Amino acid sequence: MTESIQVVDGLLNNVESAKMLAAAFAIGIGALGPGIGIGLLASKALEAMGRNPEASGKIQTSMILAIAFTEAIAIYALVVSLMILFR
Repeated sequence: MTESIQVVDGLLNNVESAKMLAAAFAIGIGALGPGIGIGLLASKALEAMGRNPEASGKIQTSMILAIAFTEAIAIYALVVSLMILFR
């Protein structure tokens, strides 16, 4: 009887470990793309503002909007990670 309880406890421990690992990969990989995207976006926007300072208002508005859309992808990854972790 105690052996079967130990096996079940070990199996549940493995399932919880797999869930934590999957959640870590989900948010880690899910945040990698938006992080690179925001870096490239800001770099190009600053370059464009340096070349044409008169258009910096329009460039900045477009940049902030694009950053918001890019950050939404990271939030989706966070939601998926939390769903994996707590289900």
